[in-house]
Amino acid sequence: MSYKPLPESLTIKPSSIEGLGLFAVQTIAKNTDLGMSHFLYGDFLIRTPLGGFVNHSEKPNCKRVELDQESHLKTIKQIKPGEELTLKYTMYKPIQ
Repeated sequence: MSYKPLPESLTIKPSSIEGLGLFAVQTIAKNTDLGMSHFLYGDFLIRTPLGGFVNHSEKPNCKRVELDQESHLKTIKQIKPGEELTLKYTMYKPIQ
């Protein structure tokens, strides 16, 4: 098994929101766990490529889900090819 920084369904490209963003290259079903976006290393929250390129939106199509010492990126609606994946940043308040 080899490490893949992103699922096959995603790519990184310029974003109209900010810098670079995550974009679907194929349809992604609602409730899909796209993998680890952040992990806790001691007192530090470390972003993976998945977490490092997802941009903020007040109307996100993904959410962060806590699993042990990891956060995973999970879709909250179907994502169409070409659509940017977004997350409502919650770094300063508890994740719900």
